[in-house]
Amino acid sequence: MRAYYVYILTNHSRTLYIGVTNDLIRRVDQHRGGDGGKFTKKYQIHRLIHFEEFSFIIDALEMEKQLKELKRAKKIKLIESENPGWKDL
Repeated sequence: MRAYYVYILTNHSRTLYIGVTNDLIRRVDQHRGGDGGKFTKKYQIHRLIHFEEFSFIIDALEMEKQLKELKRAKKIKLIESENPGWKDL
């Protein structure tokens, strides 16, 4: 069975980045190596602070869309409900 992930990354300034992948470890490694994309490279966003797993890509994409539409305060509440110290997962 294949898994899909919605993830949230941050940096020292707590800038947030939300993405979707089917290989969470590989994708986070890409971000950490500077190959994740222009935004994450520019702002040095590489700490994984939240992720959710889905069986179907359509569900992961829908969750990504919902998270991106949330106000920042609600995103922070979600993160801190499971990771109050914003520790790198």
